[in-house]
Amino acid sequence: MPLTLEGPTLSLRPPEPGDAEALFALASDAEVTRWFSWGPYTAVEQAAAYIERCAGQRERGDQLDLLVVHREHGPAGITGLSEFSARDGRAMVGTWFGRAFWGTGANRESKAILMHLAFAVLGLHRLGSYSNPVNERSTRALLGVGFTHEGVLRDWHRHGDTWLDVNVFGLLREDWAASPLAQIPVRVTGEPPAAVPRG
Repeated sequence: MPLTLEGPTLSLRPPEPGDAEALFALASDAEVTRWFSWGPYTAVEQAAAYIERCAGQRERGDQLDLLVVHREHGPAGITGLSEFSARDGRAMVGTWFGRAFWGTGANRESKAILMHLAFAVLGLHRLGSYSNPVNERSTRALLGVGFTHEGVLRDWHRHGDTWLDVNVFGLLREDWAASPLAQIPVRVTGEPPAAVPRG
């Protein structure tokens, strides 16, 4: 059974081919993809290719991207784990949402669900995340769910022909366990892919 995580209003699951149209609609907005090294989507085939890549990444344990689905409004965005280190028990978190879901609380709930996956299911010790220093919305969102700003990595990310600095953030398992997000109920069905590193 595919991995599915359910919170109060959102569920997280691997994206499927049938989700391509919805992902195309969400990521064809240039403001949504403004800070990414890709996008905006200009054809549904780009979303379909992404979904196909996700399957291979899951099987290899390289990356675990999950579709965020709102129970009433359908697909909302993508969140997931990457840059795994089994030895160090850590991974990086990345998340994006369609513009209609900005400021709705979807980010907070999705982070709570993903933290439950990382810490309670996979047994990781640390989560990290990045933001562009100019992207104040993303920085506020990470601080708001308990991440600590740990510094700036210079010229860490190449966006086209431009090198960009990034903020780096961290969250330890003990930070999560003491936070309100650990109290948000999460129902887990299925199992993470066998190749995804555990802590």
